[in-house]
Amino acid sequence: MSAWVLPDHIADVLPSEARHIEELRRGLLDTARSYGYELVMPPLVEHLDSLLTGTGEALDLMTFKLVDQLSGRTLGLRADSTPQVARIDAHLLNRQGVARLSYCGPVVHTRIDRPLASREPLQFGAELFGHAGLEADLEVVELARACLQAAGVAQLHLDLADVRVIDAVLAPAALDAARTHRIHVALAIKDVAGLDELAHDLPPRVRQDLLALTRLFGGLEVLDQARELLQPSPALHQALDNLAWLAAQISDMAVSIDLADLRGYAYYTGMRFALFARGRGGEPEELARGGRYDEVGAVFGRKRPAVGFSLDLKELVGAVAPHPLRAAIRAPWGVDAGLRAAIAALRADGHTVVCALPGHEQEIDEFRCDRALVQDSTSVWTVKPL
Repeated sequence: MSAWVLPDHIADVLPSEARHIEELRRGLLDTARSYGYELVMPPLVEHLDSLLTGTGEALDLMTFKLVDQLSGRTLGLRADSTPQVARIDAHLLNRQGVARLSYCGPVVHTRIDRPLASREPLQFGAELFGHAGLEADLEVVELARACLQAAGVAQLHLDLADVRVIDAVLAPAALDAARTHRIHVALAIKDVAGLDELAHDLPPRVRQDLLALTRLFGGLEVLDQARELLQPSPALHQALDNLAWLAAQISDMAVSIDLADLRGYAYYTGMRFALFARGRGGEPEELARGGRYDEVGAVFGRKRPAVGFSLDLKELVGAVAPHPLRAAIRAPWGVDAGLRAAIAALRADGHTVVCALPGHEQEIDEFRCDRALVQDSTSVWTVKPL
């Protein structure tokens, strides 16, 4: 094997795609800032016990581990930035009111969770801490939508769920964590046979409701069906009412409900959402995911309401049309003082000036040279269209 072959699912990003990713990154951060979100930059590596505190087994398995040569302690390369942002909110900012934070940086995964995924996503996200109401849930959904629209994604589809629905269904059974985990996994993949086997000795109504959940997906009518089919409880109706309220506030996107969608169930404590768009192959493609996770800061000694979302810029760049090349000015190479002064002045004004090195006047690069810096008959350097 060649020494320069990269590991599986790790890839270089070449100029055209890198330019597009960077332009998207700047647009997303500007959009978050327009909503009042402050940028933070958590470190790529942390002590493992801090990095994985309270995150669960799934993130542990996704995290690369290494030994710190200075302290001898085990370190981890972050696989998700949300716990780090929760730590920043809890220990460094320590604000009493609302904190709105955004971030963008690489994360590293030991394995992929779906075909063709990268093990080095470029994760962008936003978190809102300190408000437990539906207003915060709606703001985060709207920010996620605004970010994708700013990136050029059209015809978004919003999918909603709430982990409190399954919590309400299972509440009468008082199951241990291991069995609850297995039931959650079966529900997430809608494994009806496996779910039926797992629920065979549960109270008949609990078993009936679990099997009903696998069918409760579709349009907003699913919420009414859930009220009719599932055993009523205050917790269940609150979750359904919250989903109905959120869906009613969204007027420019198609909205669907999937009450058995438990991706990230160990992480979320309430509403969960995903935003989809048509991929280049015509199939729905998930571009952003988020929800409410009020327990995320508890392990840092400061339990605060929290809701947020994240997306992978490397996936997003494949779902939107590339931006046009940036217009540039071609200039000859030379040491003439007038030429160098003219080039410096153009660059200071924000123009891109590409100097054609001797013998390389027709090089192809990431810039569209539609003008040239030329010397007129009076020896003055001026810009002329090509």
